[in-house]
Amino acid sequence: MTDTNNEAQKLHENKRSVPVGLIAVTIILAGVLIFLVVMYFDQRNKMIETETVLTHEKDSLANELRILAYSFDTLKTNNDTLNAKLEKEKQRIIQLLSINASNVQLIKKYRNEISTMREIMKSYIVQIDSLNTRNKILVAENVQFKEEIKKVQNSNVELSKVKEELSTKVEKASVIQAKDIVASALNRKRKETTRINLLDKLRVCFTLRENPLAEAGPKRVYMRVIRPDSLVITNSPDNVFSYKDHLLIFSANRTADYLNQDIEMCIYLDNTGDFIIGNYTVELYLEDDIIGEANFMLTKR
Repeated sequence: MTDTNNEAQKLHENKRSVPVGLIAVTIILAGVLIFLVVMYFDQRNKMIETETVLTHEKDSLANELRILAYSFDTLKTNNDTLNAKLEKEKQRIIQLLSINASNVQLIKKYRNEISTMREIMKSYIVQIDSLNTRNKILVAENVQFKEEIKKVQNSNVELSKVKEELSTKVEKASVIQAKDIVASALNRKRKETTRINLLDKLRVCFTLRENPLAEAGPKRVYMRVIRPDSLVITNSPDNVFSYKDHLLIFSANRTADYLNQDIEMCIYLDNTGDFIIGNYTVELYLEDDIIGEANFMLTKR
């Protein structure tokens, strides 16, 4: 009887222990499930937040690019070379607007691009301001000069006419002309060539004529190389000089010590990559006068 009671007691204890184990396992699994659910929603919220930030950044980038494009549109100049550079930067902005920045690295890259273009725009503004300032100075000097001439003419018309006639004659007589102008296209071995693919430098040699009426001293000669399509080749937008109250672009220049005697000199121009096939005109300027011209031709390879 005692053995029967012991077995019954053990069976009763086993039945009590089984539900407790199941409850413990259930609680643990429920805790894991709750943790996973919390992690899922946390990651989902982070993804939504990241996507929102990226969208905002992309919209901000697009807006900055549009503002930058408008700023480039407002920059105007009469310099063909500078206008071409401004148009190139504008096309670069349009290209960036068409690109979809889909991650943080790309957005950072485009931010850097925008910063670079802002710096480029600042440099162009400085160049344009410099050109405008030069124009204003030249215009102001021209106005002042005309006012002074007008006062002299009003005070004595006949004397002014005589003075003007004499001045014109003296100016014409004192102009230093160039002679024996020869324009030669050179290859790297300094041999003359007409083939555009072999062109390394352009050499223009000439002689400044003897003129006892001209003022002796340093004389700067400006050279303009004009392409078949009428564009002037230059290696800098700042290469400008004054001629007949206008600013002209020059290709190269050189200063010579003029002693009222014939002096031979040459001006060189490196191949800037802007040469094209066809007939070219070379113009030489000195002291507000064009003193000579020459021609040369570049052919195919």
